[in-house]
Amino acid sequence: MPRKLALSFVLTALLATAAQAQGLAPTEQRIADEVRAWHPEAINLLERSARINSGTFNLAGVRAVGEVYRKELEALGFKTVWIDMPRDMKRAGHLVANRMGKQGKRLLLLGHLDTVFEQDAPGPLWEREGDSARGQGVGDMKGGNVVVIAALRALHRAGALDNATVTVMFTGDEEDAGHPREVSRRDMVELAKLSDVALSFEGAVTGPEGQPMATVGRRATATFDLDVKGRQGHSQGVFGPGGFGAVYEAARILDGFRQQVVEPGLTFNPGVILGGTDVAFDEANAKGAAAGKTNVIANTVTVRGDLRYLDYAQRDRAHARMREIVAHSLPGASASITFRDSYPPMAVTPGNLKLLDLYSQASLDAGLGAVGTVPPTARGAGDIQFIAPIIDSLDGLGASGGGAHSPNERVDLGSLERSAIRAALLMYRLTR
Repeated sequence: MPRKLALSFVLTALLATAAQAQGLAPTEQRIADEVRAWHPEAINLLERSARINSGTFNLAGVRAVGEVYRKELEALGFKTVWIDMPRDMKRAGHLVANRMGKQGKRLLLLGHLDTVFEQDAPGPLWEREGDSARGQGVGDMKGGNVVVIAALRALHRAGALDNATVTVMFTGDEEDAGHPREVSRRDMVELAKLSDVALSFEGAVTGPEGQPMATVGRRATATFDLDVKGRQGHSQGVFGPGGFGAVYEAARILDGFRQQVVEPGLTFNPGVILGGTDVAFDEANAKGAAAGKTNVIANTVTVRGDLRYLDYAQRDRAHARMREIVAHSLPGASASITFRDSYPPMAVTPGNLKLLDLYSQASLDAGLGAVGTVPPTARGAGDIQFIAPIIDSLDGLGASGGGAHSPNERVDLGSLERSAIRAALLMYRLTR
């Protein structure tokens, strides 16, 4: 971990340790009480939205879930609009809701309507299991969407939304963002430019002893394409004047990456590799076929991989070193590598750490304990990354649970209340 980043985490830990609960002001106490009073209805809202399949490619289902939340937001005085995506993108679009005011920070709240579960996916839509529920997307992230609405409702009931600027954006394709990203995330970026703080309600993480955790950084996601060529010939001549072939060259390169491109927070994973004398890779569907004979030196290898990094400086160092390794080919072989960025990094910034400190203090004051930090390497990609380079951002404010993206995905129903209280208090303090 770079020294500055490590120092940031140390400072955050010290701040969390030093912070003491200050209690809640009368308006804040009412906000917390409103969240608690509405908790049964919050569970009902989660059930209603969870019972609608909204896999990314079930466009009608995504819109139907959006309609459920639209009604809730309009009842709180928000003006709403549905933003359609171009038909050829095969994405449902986004729900945006807004209230305008003139005091405090301008907030942008993020959630998403879609899930990874398409209409033929196994697993229940909703099953209540005591203090938890199992279902498709109940944690990722319909539970987070309900936390947003529960928090906003409490603020509204307490009169604390008056004169505040709050924008809610529930995207319809977070699990598989539409291409080109310049189109599918254009409106989010424009909204961020009109805001001061972004709060995202992806699932909350809990520490080993149940400590709530929030996210101040996420690694960027990218891909690398490695294409290797070798001189085809009889296998008896391998290692000779004819060269080593494409497979040995690919092995040399990948092992060079493993041994020489080493930094904390940097990973690269060759997810698919095809080699032989006849190779065909279907980019659109991420699958392919290869053929060859044991007595023939392979002439082609195709590798497609994932690359994750903390910031652009780390990315550039990795690119440079990987290109150097690729360039030193074995006799009779050659290779080329290209890189494609996908999600930008959510860097750990002083502004993000300050938001975490405010969030943790609100949690302490409500008697819910200090909030810790999730290491950037412990989270995947998320919508917040498209706007984190623009404004201060905090993620992981949603419901907690487990089994995300599996038939056993579940949500801790009590976390809806706890997360909504923390979020509502943070929003209140930011908009004063």
